[in-house]
Amino acid sequence: MTIFTQTLKAEDLLRGDLKLASPPTVYLALTKVIEDPNKSNRDAAAVIESDAGLAMRLLKIVNSAYFGFPAKVSSLPLAVSLIGVRELQNLVLATLVIERFSELPGQQFSIHDFWARNLRCALAARHLDVLSGKKYADTAFLCGLVHNIGQLVMYRRIPVLAREVDLLLRAQTSPDIDEATIETQIIGFDRYQVGAALSTMWKLPPIVTDSIRLHRFPDFTGEHAQIAALVRLANQLSKVDMPALSAAIDGVDLGVEQISAVLDRVHEEFATLFDLFYPPT
Repeated sequence: MTIFTQTLKAEDLLRGDLKLASPPTVYLALTKVIEDPNKSNRDAAAVIESDAGLAMRLLKIVNSAYFGFPAKVSSLPLAVSLIGVRELQNLVLATLVIERFSELPGQQFSIHDFWARNLRCALAARHLDVLSGKKYADTAFLCGLVHNIGQLVMYRRIPVLAREVDLLLRAQTSPDIDEATIETQIIGFDRYQVGAALSTMWKLPPIVTDSIRLHRFPDFTGEHAQIAALVRLANQLSKVDMPALSAAIDGVDLGVEQISAVLDRVHEEFATLFDLFYPPT
């Protein structure tokens, strides 16, 4: 087993790679508009419309089962007024992150399967939040989608070690050993530390950073513990890992029937949404 703990840190993976170092341009521009009290929702829509492909995909998402509007939403200004600028901002980031990390050339790792699983997690997180009172309505989806983003950074920057983790994980017979534990053994840190470092570098909201960082700490009871618990449960639902489900439910006040209903909704929405977020090549 390779132990790589002495020289490499999570933050090191983010240095020297422009694709990782800066958030998408459109997201940055949109954030500036949102934070400017002199700008309007129409100004926010105009930023998105500067990228015709992105604007078209977002309108398709807004008109999908994800929102379920009774009438067609024909313009981005109308979309902003209906769903709110913050949720649209998070959809922009989600769409652009998937686009930026849509391939890992030469790797055996399936990026298609990665985003399929994490989109299911995002949808589950959104519905779990609805059942819990919509406390995180603007961010639950995004937190669910990006909580594993550090794994992609590992495959991009240290593919040999990332593959070693994958091989060791497949060889495990104990259900108590998870990916993050093996990553720490092999590399010296886990995907959640890397993902939190990336979120911090991109200056994403602290709730997003903490929802990633706290993923391995179910006993944490401080700020943002509940969103971390929601994403933790959503992650288990995305894997349909029923033996581990009871432990994940401990952090969320929901019953088995409610969880089953969430799974049904996720299945329905995923079928139409995946090709919108991850267009077939």
